[in-house]
Amino acid sequence: MNPMGQWFKQLSGMVSSNNYAGQMSERDPAKIAYLRRLQKSMKQQDHLHIPFSDLTVVVFDIETTGFYPQKGDRILSIGATKVNGNKISEEEPFYSLINTTEPLSETVRDITGITSKELIDAPPVEEVLMDFFKYINQHTLVAHHASHEKQFMQHASWSVFKTRFDYRILDTSFLTKLIEPMSHLITLEECCDYYEIDTTNRHHALHDATMTAEMWCQCVDKIEELGFTCLKDVYAHLASLR
Repeated sequence: MNPMGQWFKQLSGMVSSNNYAGQMSERDPAKIAYLRRLQKSMKQQDHLHIPFSDLTVVVFDIETTGFYPQKGDRILSIGATKVNGNKISEEEPFYSLINTTEPLSETVRDITGITSKELIDAPPVEEVLMDFFKYINQHTLVAHHASHEKQFMQHASWSVFKTRFDYRILDTSFLTKLIEPMSHLITLEECCDYYEIDTTNRHHALHDATMTAEMWCQCVDKIEELGFTCLKDVYAHLASLR
């Protein structure tokens, strides 16, 4: 492609930039092979028919420099915790910043509380992602407004490992839209306020993941009261409403 054509494609967002190139060491084939085996094994799991009481999910959140990974925005931190049934697991949660030497905007610093010094001292992106994938193992993921997390994880996974991010990610609305009046609530603050969940330290990846996990637990209780026993029941009901 000639330089002018390349420029136009970048301008229109058709070319995906590697936002993490400067933070990566040489790709490790063994890690890539491990990741692909892990995701292949995950696909073989039948999470849809597992009763909610026995289902383990990983609730996670990310902090980013913006909303558009294809235009250069990147992940700054990842936080996650596991939920077993309707209770947050006692297993150690996951949290890490991601190394970058690029300066943060004042807006991002103010919102997240993350400093450039913390990011310079943080581990490289491929290490953080690999540790996170190991933490997820073969579980289903949950996030609030999951499309944001999904697009960034897909972009980072491909940029770093040239591997698709094939984990199932459930948006919290998967359950909240079944619960009145939660079906009309949008922000994490609104949903947490409904269940009187403390929203202190908002926009910190681990704290947001914990808030979302607490909300997910409450929602699981509610939908079980409504007669839904597993993810398959919810999918079937939502499909019937279309």
